[in-house]
Amino acid sequence: MTNGEIYRKTLGFSIRRLIFDIISLAILAGLTVGGFFIAEKFFEKGPIGLVIGLVVGLIVLALLARFVAYLYKAGQVAMMTRGIIEGELPENVYQEGKREVKERFATVAGFFAVTAAIRGIFSQLGRAITKVGGAIGGDTGNAVGSAISTAVNTLVAYLCDCCLGWVFFRKEKGAVRATCEGAVLFFKHGKTFAKNMGRIFGMTLLSLLAIGGAFAGVFYLIFMQFPAAFERFALEFATANTEDTSTLVKILSNPKSLMIAAAVVAGILIWSVIHSAFVRPFILTGVLRNYLLAGKEDIPTEESFAILDSKSPKFAKLRKQID
Repeated sequence: MTNGEIYRKTLGFSIRRLIFDIISLAILAGLTVGGFFIAEKFFEKGPIGLVIGLVVGLIVLALLARFVAYLYKAGQVAMMTRGIIEGELPENVYQEGKREVKERFATVAGFFAVTAAIRGIFSQLGRAITKVGGAIGGDTGNAVGSAISTAVNTLVAYLCDCCLGWVFFRKEKGAVRATCEGAVLFFKHGKTFAKNMGRIFGMTLLSLLAIGGAFAGVFYLIFMQFPAAFERFALEFATANTEDTSTLVKILSNPKSLMIAAAVVAGILIWSVIHSAFVRPFILTGVLRNYLLAGKEDIPTEESFAILDSKSPKFAKLRKQID
């Protein structure tokens, strides 16, 4: 199967995830706005209520993501893996994906234990790379470090999904051992995976500019219809932060710049939903194919685990759990 065929066949997971994300955003918006109006009505502290509502909304979303969204993501990765390795997918891809996830991970806790281990290993290695920027020192060093950190975190997210795909591929092995193998693969075939970086960052940037930019413009036009509201918010921020002269406070204290900032944030938020649901899976299909095929030809042995023992204490700890 081609990458396009696998992407189209697994699109049902993306659509369901998009619906879930829209419902989640509606809940977040409702709690945020509700917090503002409640605090404004009873305490005349609307902005504070808005922040409280936002925090509560984010907590609710985190809980929903933990117990619902994992099924869509894991099921899609499982079916992508099968399509790449076996060259075909069943008619009812969604139901088969759910079955594979439940078969591989008896509980939600099992799934998150493995994914947390994967992310922990790659993030730990990524932090070592990020220190390069900090070593330069000053504002330049911080900017370089921040840029490297963003790039590393993006790459880590794809590596985690690829490693999860490897766990589904190695069905005959325990999830812990398969996780260790998946982590080692990146370092055994670094040159192969380096070729994916252009695809990941190029398509992500193009997606951000096209989708995020378009929605930021739409939201800005909408916000322009409510100048009084932004003047009120700007005044509240300025009053609450009279001694703070940071750039952020200056932006939030100016109605026009606040409007632009709000439009950009809203645009990025919508972009993240659309990108995660439709663009990212397309990118992942190609990256996952390179990862799985490279690993299939050279499956890591326990002896090769020593590659990461000295680089990641989390990996060394996970390795000890192998039966």
